[in-house]
Amino acid sequence: MSPPPENFYADWRSRFGVVHVLRDENDPPPERLLQAIWHHQRLQRDRLQTADGKSVRVLHPGFASVEGGPDFRGAVIQIGDAAPCSGDVEIDLRVGGWRAHGHDRNPNFKNVLLHVVWDDARPMPNAPPVLPLSHSLDAPLGELGLWLENDSPRVLPENLRGQCCAVLRELDETRQTRLLDSAARVRFQAKAGQFRARARHAGWEQALWEGLFRALGYKHNIWPMQNLAELRPRWTRGADPAFALQARLLGISGLLPLELTRAQAGGDGYLRRVWDCWWRERDAFSDCILPRAVWKFHGLRPANHPQRRLALAAHWLASGNLVSKLERWCASSIGEGRRVGDPEIFGTVTRRPSQALVDSLREIFEVERDEFWSWHWTFRSARLKKLQPLLGDARVTDLAVNVILPWLWTRAAESKNGRLQHVIEHRYAAWPQAEDNSILKLARQRLLGVGRSHVLRSASAQQGLIQITRDFCEHSNAICENCRFPELLRSWNSGTGFPPVGN
Repeated sequence: MSPPPENFYADWRSRFGVVHVLRDENDPPPERLLQAIWHHQRLQRDRLQTADGKSVRVLHPGFASVEGGPDFRGAVIQIGDAAPCSGDVEIDLRVGGWRAHGHDRNPNFKNVLLHVVWDDARPMPNAPPVLPLSHSLDAPLGELGLWLENDSPRVLPENLRGQCCAVLRELDETRQTRLLDSAARVRFQAKAGQFRARARHAGWEQALWEGLFRALGYKHNIWPMQNLAELRPRWTRGADPAFALQARLLGISGLLPLELTRAQAGGDGYLRRVWDCWWRERDAFSDCILPRAVWKFHGLRPANHPQRRLALAAHWLASGNLVSKLERWCASSIGEGRRVGDPEIFGTVTRRPSQALVDSLREIFEVERDEFWSWHWTFRSARLKKLQPLLGDARVTDLAVNVILPWLWTRAAESKNGRLQHVIEHRYAAWPQAEDNSILKLARQRLLGVGRSHVLRSASAQQGLIQITRDFCEHSNAICENCRFPELLRSWNSGTGFPPVGN
């Protein structure tokens, strides 16, 4: 079925390459189109069979991966008479892609439970079941190409959203905001509790440094950064300059290159100086040097490379007064529009996201200039044309929400300083939005759908949504099996109380 000939715009799309038009129905589709067909399940779903003849029931196709690995994660599939299973789905045009692309050797593909391909193919030994799609489409391939070519697998179709999405839409904005505030409070206090527990064993300052290093590791390198921070009492030796600390941290981390580039004179000169410093100390730290294999680099932005982040941390350590600066910042008056004496901080404070908060904290953490790292992403990269800051607003917000504010709050709680706790809570509630990430994007689509993203106008609201995802979505599966959250929302919104636990 072709678009109506009188629709000139549809004709433009097909004639001038905006969409992929299949000239021959026997042509294999591009892999992107095959992914879109799977995403929208444009299939005769009652006819799906693996290459070895077992029926396939797709209870949920999964969520498009945004960080490499299998194409779809969290799918719920039933094969033959086996019980439904949650796992990943990989999509290739041909069955040989499983080995040709190295999936059989990649541990990221160990949870693949279905290999979706285009052509009929024989199943491969020691590989996931194969599902060919060429004879199972619900429309001609050319028509699907026109309909799906511009589809983004990162935008969920309406019928794939969470069961709570419809219930959340029934809440007015005030109740949605209250829900997110309450969940954010739980997440904030949990982070504060972690700092309190660690401080009992290692002290407040050490707990802070471990939190800062974890934040610099992001999700890829949290544990190697944590490991380095735990060794801080050993590798801090009085008033070391930033360069000496950089050399020591880069050496202990295992991230120091062993050879010169022979192409980047500036980088090689800096590397020689670092080695001149590190080789004198290497034997003293030989028992705690991390293997390079513990670091993950796939998917990292150049600015977030751990070499550069350790160089930044060295400047913080060299200053010697970070804790006192944070204490003064906490006690200072910053124009965030807070209302002193409000009884309910998270639930009723009017949000006034203030750039003044971000600017004031960035002044504490930013480094004016580093002789090498302000001009390079890594040891191997060419000199940048323009000086690049070692810390941006997005990372300042990450530090504030996940480290600084929870650490300050739990210290205030330990000293029974309720007034200071209120100040910190107001700053948390007023902090501007954090940078978007894959967890937030998926949670926003699954739970909020279209048109309600404006309720996430603060970092604390984003934290609340992440907490809901951790508490409920991650304890269920893609079809929301046995999830109590929709039922809890209905009861809360109707004022009927909580549903019985045993139901």
